[in-house]
Amino acid sequence: MNEISIPRPNNLDAYWMPFSNNRAFKQNPMMLARAKGMFYYTPEGREVIDGTAGLWCCNAGHGRTEITEAIQKQAAVMDYAPTFNMGHPIAFEAAARVAEMTPDGMDRVFFTNSGSESDDTALKIALAYQKAKGQSSRVRLIGRERGYHGVGFGGMSVGGIGGNRRQFGGQLPYVDHLPHTHGLKENFFAKGMPEHGAFLADKLEDLVALHGADTIAAVMVEPVSGSTGVLVPPVGYLKRLREICTKHGILLIFDEVITGFSRIGAPFGCERLEVIPDMITMAKGLTNAAVPMGAVAVMNEVYDTVVNNSPAGIELFHGYTYSGHPLAAAAAIASVDIHQKEDLAGRVRDIEPYWEQAAHSLKDAPNVVDIRNFGLIAGIELSSRPGAPGARAMDILRSCFDDGLLVRVTGDIIALSPPLIIEKPHVDRIFNTLGDALRKAA
Repeated sequence: MNEISIPRPNNLDAYWMPFSNNRAFKQNPMMLARAKGMFYYTPEGREVIDGTAGLWCCNAGHGRTEITEAIQKQAAVMDYAPTFNMGHPIAFEAAARVAEMTPDGMDRVFFTNSGSESDDTALKIALAYQKAKGQSSRVRLIGRERGYHGVGFGGMSVGGIGGNRRQFGGQLPYVDHLPHTHGLKENFFAKGMPEHGAFLADKLEDLVALHGADTIAAVMVEPVSGSTGVLVPPVGYLKRLREICTKHGILLIFDEVITGFSRIGAPFGCERLEVIPDMITMAKGLTNAAVPMGAVAVMNEVYDTVVNNSPAGIELFHGYTYSGHPLAAAAAIASVDIHQKEDLAGRVRDIEPYWEQAAHSLKDAPNVVDIRNFGLIAGIELSSRPGAPGARAMDILRSCFDDGLLVRVTGDIIALSPPLIIEKPHVDRIFNTLGDALRKAA
């Protein structure tokens, strides 16, 4: 196997790291140099099992030859072509392949370069749709507390994570938020979808009464919230949101940047949850993270309304230089092939009971106050140290890394989302290592 030799860098100053404690990292770096299958390897060659699929994104595992070869082949044929009033075949093929995985009637795909761009794009499409229907008063966008929809000003405004907002002053106007579904005592240590909390969807009716249905364009939620700590929707909650949106002519957008591409046991989470939205945003698993790419899939009626009700010329004044980038399109096609040929969604459903049992085996570990799971996602919530929220989880992240396991932390919540090629011995290794780290941090 050909390997690229990557020395440990001796200058850490130039790179301003995203969503990171730069000062702490540069005092004690955690470096990853290569990856294959279920594993990362440090510059020194130490093996680290990937408990997070990179950043919720390498769903088919690392170093997939099919994707690498597709990118290489396309780069040799054509490295880039514009998609403004011009096209190239592979972008259209990629859109058609994505549409094979989306729900029936959702056959129109707009390409972006990330989940953040996908979420902002979906919000703009929602506003354009309502205007095309002659409902220009529908300018309000509804998100949810603790929601994460990327870091653009649209997604950040509709999102509901305070730490992502407070540095940046004013957000978009005409935005409101539903309450989150986290923390109901009846749901502690629920396995799969918790039983209590569907009533919280009715808070959308309160917002309709407050603002007027004719002012609300769209509601955006994650089917399962990932970045805020694995918040699984209560039974009936999403169905109730769908009913209220349909009743009042409000578009329902599912942010499936995390739950898309088989993560929770179906090509897209909406199918597993039996609730079909009007739009789905995606990224991450779309290309298995080999090349940055995102997309928005919309119901045909949404596309037809915007396109057919627009005057001659450009119908949607929106897009990116790299929308439908040839290399990304090649990676997306190869990724879709893997999901379909290897039935990664079926693999998730097969191993999910074992994953669930292993996650909940940590119930009595020190400082564990809740455990949540769905598909191949798990969240282990910890009590915070007095006066130092998040410190316990960061210590556990470091301990796990030193012992050969990559986890993700958000506040004092440990989040797990491994590659979908995981097998039972990998599950055992992940939770045994995490259990040891929890005891060390007690």
